[in-house]
Amino acid sequence: WTSTSSVSSKLPQLSLELHSCRMLSRSTSIVARPAGRLIVRAAGLAAVRAVHTVPAERPQNVGILAMDVYFPQRCVAQKDLEVADGVSEGKYRIGLGQERMAYVGDREDVNSIAMSAVHNLLSKYNIDPALVGRLEVGTETLVDKSKSTKTHIMELFGSNTNVEGVTSINACYGGTAAILNSLAWIESSAWDGRYAVVVCGDIATYAAGPARPTGGCGAVAMLIGPDAPLPISTARHSHAEHCWDFYKPEMHSEYPAVDGHLSNTIYLRSVDVCYGNFLDKTTPAGSTRKTFDYLCFHSPYNKLVVKSVGRLLYNDFVRNPTTCDPALSSALAQWHPDSVSPSTTYADRGLDTALKKASAEVYNAMCAPSAQLSKEIGNSYTGALWMNLVSLVSNVRADLVGKNVFMFSYGSGSLATAFSIMARVPSAAQKPQFSCQAIAETIDLHARLSARTEMSPAEFTAALLLRETSHGAAPYAPTEAAETVTPGAFYIDEINSAHHRIYVQRPLADEVR
Repeated sequence: WTSTSSVSSKLPQLSLELHSCRMLSRSTSIVARPAGRLIVRAAGLAAVRAVHTVPAERPQNVGILAMDVYFPQRCVAQKDLEVADGVSEGKYRIGLGQERMAYVGDREDVNSIAMSAVHNLLSKYNIDPALVGRLEVGTETLVDKSKSTKTHIMELFGSNTNVEGVTSINACYGGTAAILNSLAWIESSAWDGRYAVVVCGDIATYAAGPARPTGGCGAVAMLIGPDAPLPISTARHSHAEHCWDFYKPEMHSEYPAVDGHLSNTIYLRSVDVCYGNFLDKTTPAGSTRKTFDYLCFHSPYNKLVVKSVGRLLYNDFVRNPTTCDPALSSALAQWHPDSVSPSTTYADRGLDTALKKASAEVYNAMCAPSAQLSKEIGNSYTGALWMNLVSLVSNVRADLVGKNVFMFSYGSGSLATAFSIMARVPSAAQKPQFSCQAIAETIDLHARLSARTEMSPAEFTAALLLRETSHGAAPYAPTEAAETVTPGAFYIDEINSAHHRIYVQRPLADEVR
C-alpha cells in the first residue's frame, strides 16, 4: 500500500509531504468481542517517512488549537454526602466550594479515561493521527511503574508509530509539564511540522474521612500547534521547592498521604512567588484588574481558588500599598508590609476574612466563569487547571478573543508556574474550526454535565471500595456493568494473569451492540 499526499494547507508556514510508504501490517481496526463488545486492536508497524521544510521564521502564537474532555457519567452530590457523612449542612458545598464529584468504579482507570479524551479530540475535530508527531501525557494516577499511559494511547494512532513524548509525573503539575514540553518541541529546530497532542487527567480518590469529598475524575485532551486561538505566553515564572505536603509512597494503594494545612500554605506561597515575578517580567506596573481579564487556577477544591484570588489582590497591595485601589488599601491597612511580613500571613484568619470580602467582586467577574467544571466533577489533579480553561472557553466563547487570562499551575512536592493566554482569532490560513467558539460548541459542556447520572452516597462508597479491594489484582474481571461507562468511552474488559490490561470501547448507542 502506498500513498502520496500534500498536507501543507493544513498547517500554516509549513511544507510537509507524506511520501510513499509500505505497510508492514494492517492499520488499527475495531473488531468484535464476545457479547458484541468492541475492542481497539493495535496497528502493526508501518514505515512512514515525513520530509519537511523548517519555517523561515520561528512558529508564532503556539498554543492550544482544540480541546475536548472526558469525565464519567456518574457523579455524587456533595449535599447528599454531607447528610451521609453526618456533617453540618454546607460543609462540603460552602466549606469546600464543591457541588458534585465525578467517580469511577472498577471498569475505568487512568489509561481508559486518557484514551477516551484523546479519542474525543481526534474524532470530533477530524484530526488524522498521521499528522500528530508528539503525544505527551500528564498524570499521577499510576497503574504501572514502567509502562506509560502514553503507550496505551498509541492504540488510537494506527500506522503512525513515529510519535515522540512520554508521561510526565509530578503530582498535579504533570499536565503543565506535558504542555511545556510540547511547546518547546514545536518552537525548536527538531519540529517536523506536525501537531502535538497533550492529555492530562487523573482519578482522585481518598480514604474514607475528611479528604474524600475533595476527590474527582476527568481528563482533558488538547491539540497543540502554531497560529492557535489560545496561544500560551513565552513569558512565565516557576517556583520549585522540597516539601512533604502530598505524596503517594504506598504502591499497593491509590490513596495519598496528605498534610492539608502544609499543602494550602505551599500552594498560596507559590501563588505569591509566581504572580509577583510574572508581573515583574511582563507588566511591572500591572495588577490583577489592570493586567488580566480572567483568572484560571489549579483547583484542588474551589475554596482554595477563592483564597488565591484574594491572594492576588493582597500581592497588589504589598507591591504598591499607596497607589493600589483606595478601597483595597483601606481594607488591608493593618497588614501593611512595613508592619506585617507577608510570609507570616498564610494562616492569618483576619486577613483571610478581609481578602474574601475585598475579592468577592473580582472572583465573580474574573474567576467564576472558569470554576464551574471543577466544582461539578471535583479534582482531576493534572487536568484541573485545564478543566478550568475548558470551563472558561465554554462560558465566554467568542467573547474571549482579545482577553488576557492569568494561568496558575501547581503540583505538590512542589512545582508551580504562572503564565498567560491571550485569546485570538487565528489567521485566514488556519482551519476554521480552530477558534474559541468552535471549542465551546464542540465540547458542549453544559449539555454533557446535565446528561450525567447522579448516584447515591452508598453507591459512590461501594464503587470506591471496589476500586480499593481490586487495586493491583491480576487476573481480574471487573464486576461493574459496562453500562456504568459513558457511551463511546473506553473501559477495562479484563486484566489477565500477566497484568496485561485489555480495553474495549462502549458503542455510542446500545443498538450498535
